[in-house]
Amino acid sequence: MTLINLHVDGAEYADDVEARMLLVHYLRERLGKTGTVVGCDTSNCGACTVHLDGRSVKSCNVLAVQADGHEVTTVEGLAADGQLHPVQKAFHECHALQCGFCTPGMIMQSIDLLNENPSPSEAEIRNGLEGNLCRCTGYHNIVKAVQSAADSADPAAAAAPVSTLRQAQDTASSTSGGSTRGGAA
Repeated sequence: MTLINLHVDGAEYADDVEARMLLVHYLRERLGKTGTVVGCDTSNCGACTVHLDGRSVKSCNVLAVQADGHEVTTVEGLAADGQLHPVQKAFHECHALQCGFCTPGMIMQSIDLLNENPSPSEAEIRNGLEGNLCRCTGYHNIVKAVQSAADSADPAAAAAPVSTLRQAQDTASSTSGGSTRGGAA
């Protein structure tokens, strides 16, 4: 077993994990972050996409020990103060889901895309989401949602790294001691 320390959705965790445990399984099984979906376990579908230090990664392709000392953001960690993240809001308003299985990964990848390119063209959105699959063929409304988030009244908020949006919560968490799992952090 290996001791890891990491921040997930603004909370600090310390856990003993097997060296072979995938980040997706750690998030779901140990932390209960079931919004991070296990789709293929081969990094083909993107349903398990999370942010690792503000960049999207497919968590089925990252070992939990590789996240040691880093910040992980899941789809559950996007909303702040009861308000959806601008990309979540755009997905809701544009009906950018059908069965919803791909939605968490699509949202996380869309935020990363907008961090890199706050005003993408339709082609750039489609290219930026290429590694995330929607088996219901709902891409049209997903692209519309990303365009809507990019065109939102506050485009900086739509593309803001989650760590920036959650800065106040992290400060409050560190003041109150945060939460720890599996021992002292």
